Amino acid sequence: MITGIVLAAGTASRYGATKQLAVLDGRPLVQHAIDALAAASVDEIVVVLGHDAARVHDALALPAGARTVVAERYASGQAASLAAGLGACDAASEAAVVLLADQPDITAEHVRRLVAAFRDEPAPILRLRFDDGPGPALLARSVWDEAMALEGDTGARALMTPDRVREVRVDGPAPRDVDLPGDLADA
Repeated sequence: MITGIVLAAGTASRYGATKQLAVLDGRPLVQHAIDALAAASVDEIVVVLGHDAARVHDALALPAGARTVVAERYASGQAASLAAGLGACDAASEAAVVLLADQPDITAEHVRRLVAAFRDEPAPILRLRFDDGPGPALLARSVWDEAMALEGDTGARALMTPDRVREVRVDGPAPRDVDLPGDLADA
């Protein structure tokens, strides 16, 4: 069983508003990550909410097998959101593909590439590697306890040492983050 986790709990302080709700192509920004996971047919989807959780929840179109969880300590950084997402996964889940709510260019094909690489040759962490930088990652259950113990705004990057990470090459540029209102127009 593979879980898809969308981290959508942040305050978006640089954006100046609840960017998870910013509309891109007729959908809230966070919906793009949810839709990519659904189209990739992961077994379950967990959307981690925090800042403005009720408004974000109400804006979502959750597919079958998807649910939300609130990261109570979301203000302490991305690590709290990651821990909440991993903690909400089904006990049978072998791995989790972790997507950020502010990367609308991640596609179902990107998710499928991570899952296929894990199925072909499991590793503690698989990470997409685009021509100009890294992308989303898949975390095997073997690293979840360590990931759930992280603190602050580091997310899973702190776990990504060369001995644990296998990169999955993807041709083309890395998906852009939407950090500022102008980034949304460029996405």
